[in-house]
Amino acid sequence: MKKVILICLLVVSACIGYAQWSPVGDKLKTPWADQVDPNNVLPEYPRPQMERPEWVNLNGLWQYAIAPKGQAEPTAFDGQILVPFAIESSLSGVQKEVGDANELWYKRDFTVPSSWRNRSIKLNFGAVDWRADVFVNDVFIGTHEGGFTPFSFDITPYLTGKSSQKLVVRVWDPTDKGPQPRGKQVNKPEGIWYTPVTGIWQTVWIEPVAANHVTHIKAIPDIDNGTLAVTVSTAKPCTSDVVEVKLMENGRVVASAKGLQGKELRLSVDNPTLWDTQNPYLYDMKVSVVSNGKVVDDVKSYTAFRKTSMKADQYGIMRMQLNNKDIFHYGPLDQGWWPDGLFTAPTDEALLYDVIKTKEWGYNMIRKHVKVEPARWYYHCDREGMLVWQDMPSGDMGNQWEWHIYNGGTDKKRTQESIDIYNKEWKEIMDFCISNPSVVVWVPFNEAWGQFDTEKVAAWTKAYDPSRLVNPASGGNHRNCGDILDLHHYPGPKMFLYDAGRVNVLGEYGGIGLPMQGHLWQPDRNWGYVQFKTVKEVTDEYVKFARELKDLVKRGFSGAVYTQTTDVEGEVNGLMTYDRKEIKIDEAAVKKINQEVINELNK
Repeated sequence: MKKVILICLLVVSACIGYAQWSPVGDKLKTPWADQVDPNNVLPEYPRPQMERPEWVNLNGLWQYAIAPKGQAEPTAFDGQILVPFAIESSLSGVQKEVGDANELWYKRDFTVPSSWRNRSIKLNFGAVDWRADVFVNDVFIGTHEGGFTPFSFDITPYLTGKSSQKLVVRVWDPTDKGPQPRGKQVNKPEGIWYTPVTGIWQTVWIEPVAANHVTHIKAIPDIDNGTLAVTVSTAKPCTSDVVEVKLMENGRVVASAKGLQGKELRLSVDNPTLWDTQNPYLYDMKVSVVSNGKVVDDVKSYTAFRKTSMKADQYGIMRMQLNNKDIFHYGPLDQGWWPDGLFTAPTDEALLYDVIKTKEWGYNMIRKHVKVEPARWYYHCDREGMLVWQDMPSGDMGNQWEWHIYNGGTDKKRTQESIDIYNKEWKEIMDFCISNPSVVVWVPFNEAWGQFDTEKVAAWTKAYDPSRLVNPASGGNHRNCGDILDLHHYPGPKMFLYDAGRVNVLGEYGGIGLPMQGHLWQPDRNWGYVQFKTVKEVTDEYVKFARELKDLVKRGFSGAVYTQTTDVEGEVNGLMTYDRKEIKIDEAAVKKINQEVINELNK
């Protein structure tokens, strides 16, 4: 009898977490919402380019409290929240707004495995929007500002001898009342502006490391010389420790190099297999820190050989190139929002789904619009052969927008605080994506939203990463800088400006709307640039626009972005509904015409 009672208690204990959580609200849910298990949330290792075998996922149910800004840690918390879903989301189990007058507090206990004894313990956050103050066992250990980039702390000195450790995170996020990058978030969502996202929205985890360990890997290929430049950063600038990089193909080492941390190592490979959209070939990479002849840190990574550049064609039109061959970039504007998780996909399968569908529709590119995704999204694009234009999330808006080829509009006069915030986070975003072969274009500004010091920002971006193209202002106030002139025109494609010295692209067009009952975020206030009533009507209009785009390819366009992948909140101009349950186009017809557009350049 005692044995039966014990088993029942264990079962009840295991189920308590699940019983205390469920999605809240009456908004849309994706098919993956039912797969969210509060005891096993986003279980995949979150950083594929720097993977360690030992780790503990801290996602799951935490305590939360909303309290006025400036107060001490609450003595009582409001309830439980499912991390890593933002508190405004359904999947958080809370769905409350916080506001700039309040702070959001998180608290949980965690245990460090006994097998990690005598090793340093790293606490990692995928992303927290916006300012995160972190406390371990009531010790304030550090702050990170920036809602889109990862950060870590060595928490070893603050751990106690007890089995249970206390972790508290305090978050403040002013949303659109501050100058920080925020993308489409506003306090009063309407039209193209969406729900605020506050707090932890990517995976939190701990892992054991050596005192000196790998903190960052930068890998830049040079296919013309068959080399790979790898720079490894470590926790300590120790001149006696050596970093070693091994490049592997099917388990066999094909190149290796050793050197000090922070020094560029050059690995040479004869006739490397190139990564492209049809054959996204990835090489495995192993990076180690060696101290006194002993490997003290080992991380698993990957890389690829590919080149993105531009060159004038036989008619003098500047074209984008992949691996020294002209390629037309064509893909959707991808906002990366979810009705149940907001910034956060319910599962990794869901995160991959949008990429897979984009490829199935015949596209070869995604413009990641004023948002930065978790590392696994870029990993999926790397594996699937999807080119990525990476936007900087917009913020501190309010300047004028004018259509001129050069010197149109007015750059915003930002405060020094605003400039410093932008520059810090843009560098962190570039560092975050710098080794992903899928990322081929940097986009510092969108449509003059907070656009400032355009020439200076574009020049810095190009200097910091010369291996990619810079699109200085997608549809924004155009300046004679960067590599790309990017026009926006709705609904149909149109070329109304042209720059013979740069690549010319149509950075946004389309926006064909189709509200589908039962799949609407709000039943009565929906919009698209044009609206239709049937899948056939939407498809016919899409094909018509694509044929017009084909005619503009020979005249000078080298890339185009269709708005958009999915419906988002009040917008109904997606290729599929916001809940991803309905496709709003004839997929075969769209794939066929998309491939015709891409192939038009090489006819």
